[in-house]
Amino acid sequence: MNPEVVSLIKLAVVFAFIIVLLAFKRPLNLVMAIAAVVVIVLYQMPMADALPAIQRGVLGTNTLNALLVLYCITFLQRMMEPRKQLFGCQTAMNGLFNNRRVNASLTPFMLGCLPAASTVILCGPIVRDAVGDSLKTDETAAVTSYFRHISEAFMPTYSGILVAIGLTEGRVTPASFVIGMLPVVVCLFLAGYVVYLRKIPKDTGMTPDQSKGAYFGLLVKSIWPIFLSIAIVLIAKTPVWMAVLFCIVLEFFVQKFTIQEVLPFFRTAFEGKLMLNTLAVMIFSQLLQTTQVMNVLTKYLSMLPIPSFLVYALIFAVGPLVGGSMTTYVLGVPMLLADPSIGSFFPAFLLCMTMSYVIMQVCPTHICLTLCAEDYKIPLGSLIVKAMPLVVVAACLAFGYYGILTMLGV
Repeated sequence: MNPEVVSLIKLAVVFAFIIVLLAFKRPLNLVMAIAAVVVIVLYQMPMADALPAIQRGVLGTNTLNALLVLYCITFLQRMMEPRKQLFGCQTAMNGLFNNRRVNASLTPFMLGCLPAASTVILCGPIVRDAVGDSLKTDETAAVTSYFRHISEAFMPTYSGILVAIGLTEGRVTPASFVIGMLPVVVCLFLAGYVVYLRKIPKDTGMTPDQSKGAYFGLLVKSIWPIFLSIAIVLIAKTPVWMAVLFCIVLEFFVQKFTIQEVLPFFRTAFEGKLMLNTLAVMIFSQLLQTTQVMNVLTKYLSMLPIPSFLVYALIFAVGPLVGGSMTTYVLGVPMLLADPSIGSFFPAFLLCMTMSYVIMQVCPTHICLTLCAEDYKIPLGSLIVKAMPLVVVAACLAFGYYGILTMLGV
């Protein structure tokens, strides 16, 4: 049998292992550890390749940054809880909109503008309070993760988007990308409404007794550390952990903490299980990338007898599951750019970037999903199943948007 076909069969076996183990509600770190061993065995990976991949998974820059940001944001959350700042955020949103659906969607969207996986942990309490018992726990988790990630679909502060735009050789600029993706953002919110938000009662039960300005002030006062962290990252281009650490120091003085109050946070902010899950996912991802199966997958997908835009949509949808978004962009964008059969490049590029984004919302190696599932105390598989309808509706709307742009000759 063709070695390339064998490689793809092995890939299917690896993901079958993951799906089965998640279905049996095994711990994520165990699932990823087994999957990593399966990759090494099936691909007969020599230790000369496996050990460096494992090392990159444990000590790589992306891993260390993720762990550091996770610790800093958890620490910040520990500080905000006793000062009831997250509760103040909820009260402020109620006063501004008096709409639980807005609280469950707009708040995680705003917080999600901070490019850090562990931001989803901050969103959880607010979304849970807004949803109440209108949705099941796994559905609430899906809502939290989904709306927290919408900013990642269009904000060029995320490195993957900047890389993809850079590969277009000037055909797309950050400004044109943001403008082009704004209707996609509307589609993403619409998908969230159709699937889950409409099931949540609007009324918060609160009768506002202050002006809108007062509630806006309360909102800023409640979650200014998050807003300031986002501003520092956007303006000063500092690492996320550094921006959050700076806000932790400010929070200490602004909220008048004592040393005795803060000392326990150094221990409780260390979420061992979350960090172990992160390490396991990173190691598996590095091992899978070492197999180079992404190149084979791209080759065979490009041979499918379907329209070009569907071929590239598939490449950008399946690629992140195998090699990660960055690898998909590096391989896929130059192919898209050089293919004359694709027609207008800009609509196709927006479609591909949207497909890459939506598939990550159900990707088992997406760190944010593991953090969200752990925060809600549910299996990762349950979260993925409940997020799937959101992804399907969003993808359908994205194809509709692509069709409109194509008809308009954009």
